Amino acid sequence: MSTTSSLGLKKLYSGKVRDLYEIDDKRMLMVASDRLSAFDVILEQPIPEKGKILTAISNFWFEKLGHLVPDHFTGDSPEDVVAADVYPLIEGRSVVAKRLQPVPVEAIVRGYLAGSGWKEYKAQGTVCGIALPEGLREASKLPQPIFTPSTKAAIGDHDENISFERCEAIIGSELAAKVRDTAIALYTAAAEYAATRGIIIADTKFEFGLDEHGTLTLMDEALTPDSSRFWPADSYAEGSNPPSFDKQFIRDWLESTGWNKEPPAPTVPDDVALKTAEKYREALTRLTQ
Repeated sequence: MSTTSSLGLKKLYSGKVRDLYEIDDKRMLMVASDRLSAFDVILEQPIPEKGKILTAISNFWFEKLGHLVPDHFTGDSPEDVVAADVYPLIEGRSVVAKRLQPVPVEAIVRGYLAGSGWKEYKAQGTVCGIALPEGLREASKLPQPIFTPSTKAAIGDHDENISFERCEAIIGSELAAKVRDTAIALYTAAAEYAATRGIIIADTKFEFGLDEHGTLTLMDEALTPDSSRFWPADSYAEGSNPPSFDKQFIRDWLESTGWNKEPPAPTVPDDVALKTAEKYREALTRLTQ
C-alpha cells in the first residue's frame, strides 16, 4: 500500500510516509503508507508492509515511554471512524491522533557518531557546531547524548541542521529547552531498553506538538527504522559503519549508484526492497518479542 485510498474523510496532508485525514476539529486519522523516503526524496517503489511495521513499532514505543511525555493518542480506535468496508485498507497502519500545533523543528538526538555527524566531525571536530573530544572514530559512542535539531523541510527539500541557538530563535528559549530535555530523556530510556534486546540506537528523530493547553506532546512516530539508526549490538565495531535494521540499508544502496540525491530516485530492485522490509520486521521482532 503505497498510497491511501479515499476513506470518506477529508485529506489534510500527505507527507513522505503518512497521510492525515480530518475526523473533526480535535482529531485526525493518521495512516502510514508503504512509501519510503531517503535523502528527503520519496522512492517510487513501496516497501512491502512497511506502514504496518512502522505503526506497530511506534505504538510500542508510545506506550513504553508514556510516563515521560504525553502522546498524540486520543484513545479512539480507527475502526470506529471509518466505514466497515474501507477499514481493511487501513487496518494495522492507522491511529486516531490529536490535532496538535506542530513544533517547527525536528528533535534529533545522537548517541553515536555516524552519518552526517561523522562527516562534520572529521572535517571540524564538531557535530552541528557542538565541539566533541578529539580521537573519536566512526560509530564511536559519544560521552553523552547530544541534541542536534534541524528544520522541518517541505517535501522534496532537505532538512537543515541548526544550532541550539537557532532553535531557540525559532521556537523560543523555554520551549527549546523543554524539547531538548524531553528528547534526550526519551532517547536515553529507549536506548537502555533496546540494549537489552541486542539493538544499539545510534540516533533518532522526534517530532512534537502543542495541545490546546500548550502541553508538549510527542506525535507522528517514535523510534522507528524510518526515524532512527538501529545497529545490531553483536556486530557493532567502532571504526566502521555497522550493518543496520533501518533504512540505512537502502540509503547505502542508493549511495552506491552515484545518485545525486535529487528527484527522481533510481529504481530500487525488488530484492533490495524485500531486504529492507526484512530489516524493518527484524527490528520489530527484536524489540517487541
